[in-house]
Amino acid sequence: MQRRTLVALAALAATLSAPVLAQSNEIRIAHVYSKTGPLEAYGKQTQTGLLMGLDYATGGSMAVNGKKIVVIEKDDQGKPDLGKSLLAAAYSDDKADIAVGPTSSGVALAMLPVAEEYKKILLVEPAVADSITGDKWNKYIFRTGRNSSQDAISNAVALDKPGVTIATLAQDYAFGRDGVKAFKDALKNAKLVHEEYLPTTTTDFTAGAQRLIDKLKDQPGRKVIFIIWAGAGNPFKIADLDLKRYGIEIATGGNILPAMASYKNFPGMEGATYYYFGIPKNPVNEALVAAHYKQFKAPPDFFTAGGFSAAMALVTALKATGGDTNTNKLIKTMEGMGFDTPKGRMTFRKEDHQALQSMYHFKIKVDPAFAWGVPELVREIKPEEMNIPIRNKR
Repeated sequence: MQRRTLVALAALAATLSAPVLAQSNEIRIAHVYSKTGPLEAYGKQTQTGLLMGLDYATGGSMAVNGKKIVVIEKDDQGKPDLGKSLLAAAYSDDKADIAVGPTSSGVALAMLPVAEEYKKILLVEPAVADSITGDKWNKYIFRTGRNSSQDAISNAVALDKPGVTIATLAQDYAFGRDGVKAFKDALKNAKLVHEEYLPTTTTDFTAGAQRLIDKLKDQPGRKVIFIIWAGAGNPFKIADLDLKRYGIEIATGGNILPAMASYKNFPGMEGATYYYFGIPKNPVNEALVAAHYKQFKAPPDFFTAGGFSAAMALVTALKATGGDTNTNKLIKTMEGMGFDTPKGRMTFRKEDHQALQSMYHFKIKVDPAFAWGVPELVREIKPEEMNIPIRNKR
């Protein structure tokens, strides 16, 4: 009788330990992103880049130190409450070791406290709002994506000259408002005379454009409307109001290739971009471009590079820990860590875990071979040239 009981207990113990054993041989990464919703195009690119990057960084094995990488996808639909609950479920129910995402800044801000509650890393890619690595930050948050300050300061480099008068047009939420604030803070020579914020769902830009024209038309010197916009709606429609009659130019940062189709109407337009597949010259970017052309018969886009960069950061850290997913060990490894990306070398700043990275000052060229305005490199703006504020309260 006693022997049978022992055998039964041994069998039960084996059954109970099997899932734990299987799980310890896995590195579980949750990707919470906008698979659907207003930023769907960005989210899908990030997912493509993340998977391509994991494949490249692991030499095609999708494993680190014998541990298989498992990616768990979650669709936040661009909704903050949903993103928050999905991240909690990923950490608790799916036993995710690390999470990546989300696409929207609003969703990211809702997710930050969840990472702190579960004491697990959230690698933010591509949500941009400064506050993510600023006043809402906690030590479990790292970001490979650029922040609003990096966008804004690099664009200010392109536009900030004496005698230039600027008005801004941006979306009325964290991404737009943080972007304008950082842009304004970065200006040293140019004069900012108006900030126009419109709902993210705006399709008719006439009233906003009229306010911008009224503020700029009588200004002397060079007059520029700087646009910060993401997702649906085409703010470049404001050009239809005959801006040229008032000597007003449009400037903006980079964007995904379909959005840059409208850039063809603005040859010579200046700005700064986070990524364009034809600009960085390094082996990682060459590998991404080649793999993307092979799979999709098209070049990789803005957020594809971001997903790839996130994968490179994760695998670099996991290789350094020997595949150990212990959060404190990962944090210690990742603080100050350098890693290769399609944009070249990035480094996680120790103070706020923001990835410091190059940006690219461009001028738009119209090339009939491309369906979009081609951003030609004026010059690479190196991380050390951008004084990115540390805004957290660490």
